[in-house]
Amino acid sequence: MTTIQRSLVLAAAMLLTALAAVFDIIPAAFAEYAPLGLLVFLPWAISGERQCSLRKSKES
Repeated sequence: MTTIQRSLVLAAAMLLTALAAVFDIIPAAFAEYAPLGLLVFLPWAISGERQCSLRKSKES
C-alpha cells in the first residue's frame, strides 16, 4: 500500500466517524477522540514502515 493510499484510508475512516456522529450512530464524545484513536491503533499511518525495527536490525 502506498503512502497516498494509507492517507486516503485514514482520512476516509475519520470522515466516516464524523458522519456517524452527525447522524447519532455513535456518541459525539466518542467521535471527538476517534481521530486520535485511529492514529494510535493504526501505527502504519504514522510511521510508514512495513517491518518493525527489531526485525530490521536482526536482518542487517
